Amino acid sequence: MSDLIDDPEPGQNAPEFSVSEISGAVKRMIEGEFSHVRVRGEIGRVNRYASGHIYYDLKDENAVLNAVTWKGQASKLSVQPEEGMEVIAVGKLTSFPKQSKYQMNVMELRVAGVGALMAMLEKRKKALAAEGLFDQDRKKPIPYLPEVIGVVTSPSGAVIRDILHRLRDRFPRKVLIWPVAVQGDRCSVEVTKAIEGFNAMTKGGAIPRPDLIIVARGGGSIEDLWGFNEENVARAAAASDIPLISAVGHETDTTLIDYASDQRAPTPTAAAELAVPVRAELAVWLAGMEERRVRALANGIKQREQRLRDLSRAMPNPVDVVAMQGQKLDMIAARLPRALQAMAQGKRVQLAERTAALRPIALRQMISQKDQLLQRVVSDLKSAPMRQLERFRDKLNGLERLLETLGYEATLERGFAVVRDDDGVVLSTVKAAKQANQLDIQFKDGHYKTGEAQIVKKPKAKSKKPPEDQGNLF
Repeated sequence: MSDLIDDPEPGQNAPEFSVSEISGAVKRMIEGEFSHVRVRGEIGRVNRYASGHIYYDLKDENAVLNAVTWKGQASKLSVQPEEGMEVIAVGKLTSFPKQSKYQMNVMELRVAGVGALMAMLEKRKKALAAEGLFDQDRKKPIPYLPEVIGVVTSPSGAVIRDILHRLRDRFPRKVLIWPVAVQGDRCSVEVTKAIEGFNAMTKGGAIPRPDLIIVARGGGSIEDLWGFNEENVARAAAASDIPLISAVGHETDTTLIDYASDQRAPTPTAAAELAVPVRAELAVWLAGMEERRVRALANGIKQREQRLRDLSRAMPNPVDVVAMQGQKLDMIAARLPRALQAMAQGKRVQLAERTAALRPIALRQMISQKDQLLQRVVSDLKSAPMRQLERFRDKLNGLERLLETLGYEATLERGFAVVRDDDGVVLSTVKAAKQANQLDIQFKDGHYKTGEAQIVKKPKAKSKKPPEDQGNLF
């Protein structure tokens, strides 16, 4: 038994920890030592969940660090994580005890250098172009003279003043301003909401829906203009039902919204010029068009007059045309009496043929035939009741003979008798005969009554009525 029990090993008196206690101690140590860190690296795989959380990797050539940005933090990021971006992530380290992992909770994300920004911009541009967001066939035409123009820009900058001034000089229009931040973390979110908000307006509502949208901003560095390179801004511009002009930066600055918009303007002032024509130039053009219209109308009338004169020469003389038709009418009028006489004669012949069958001799023959037929019918009607009555008489005689054959009186001829009491009731039992006061016995030749020494002879006339309650003797 001693061989089965191991000897106690040294260090067995060390304290024991549960798995949760060890995981909690590691979590407190990591979060205490790395509560605020800045990590530079390249973003690996990116997973966006329906909950709004974003999971991705930060990596370099030697290691990989798991990173997470929670839903409430994701909307505040100035740059959304994309695979291949080189970034500087700011946040804290934490652990995930259920899988014995540690990860970084990223609360701020910046692109590491201009070169990385340009590389990411080029990659994003190619991806959106592959989806067809920049295709020319989906771009909408700019209205020639919009009634209402919506401007998405900062309300306090020089851009809105330049646009309003240019519109007032060229052709004053109603302008709706949607104030937004034109740089920084809130830029892309606010610009996207502004474009979508203008599109969501109802036509004919209290606030008129714009016929044209201008998204404008002054010049700046690539970092300042980066909000207009975000994917959500480009998608909102491409999905806008209202035609959209982008005027972001100076002429040399190009952002993704410029590719997705329906038309790009090099400057905000140029966007105003594209939005409306010059009223004075339009008036001059209209005057010129009116002059051309009047001249064209006069020329057209002259040409048609000349054409009418040319055609009239080729037309026949109206008098000749009427005279020819008058001659045809005279010829037809001359033939009309003869035609009427011929038609009347033909109808007269047809009438004679039709009335030939209606002569008096033929009618008298027809009447004679019908009279003979009527006499036969009347004769048949008179003789029919007599024949019917004779058939009924023969049938009645046959029934009478049958009654004589089957009646009870014929039975009396064969030696039977009928016994009645003094009331004339037929008696069929001895008991009933004993109870009767007087018996009337009918034989074939007469009646015999008990108590009377006489026989009543049978009357000559045969009774046709059978005795009451007389049963069938057969």
